[in-house]
Amino acid sequence: MNYYDDQSFNSQDFTQVPLPKGEYDSCTFTGCNFSECDLTGFTFADCTFDGCNLTMANLSKTAFKDVHFDECKLLGLHFDNCNTFLLHMTFQDCQLNLSSFYRLNLKKTTWTRCSLHEVDFAEADLTGATFDDSDLSGAIFDRSILEKCDFRSAQHFQINPEINRMKKARFSASDLAGLLTQYDLKID
Repeated sequence: MNYYDDQSFNSQDFTQVPLPKGEYDSCTFTGCNFSECDLTGFTFADCTFDGCNLTMANLSKTAFKDVHFDECKLLGLHFDNCNTFLLHMTFQDCQLNLSSFYRLNLKKTTWTRCSLHEVDFAEADLTGATFDDSDLSGAIFDRSILEKCDFRSAQHFQINPEINRMKKARFSASDLAGLLTQYDLKID
């Protein structure tokens, strides 16, 4: 397998010339297009993706170890198919609509100013995760572990406390309606 260390990839269209399969350590990808690319078995460790498009990429057995996504388009991704060994990612100003984190261990993951419309967090362990200024419209929380999560600046979430573990999760008083939706109450 190919090994790439501390390299920068700028404005490359990997839909035309595929990224060589391998392990990428401390690499930076800026303005690259991975849309619908097959990243099966790739390893990214301590890498940064800045302004990249990974929409509908195949992430089967892809490893993301301490990877940072900044201003990336990550639509329809199945992170639940990733290699879970040492999985850790952070997201800032990203679009993750229609993506899936089903059953993943995402402890202390941070989403900052992200669009998370209809994202599947069912059965995920989000202990200590933070959703800073992120839009969770239609996001699915079903038997998820949300203990110590910070939802204080998150918007449009609907979470049923009866089917999710939520001990010590943090919310702002103005957004408590998102916890009461299943009761069909009218809150003014």
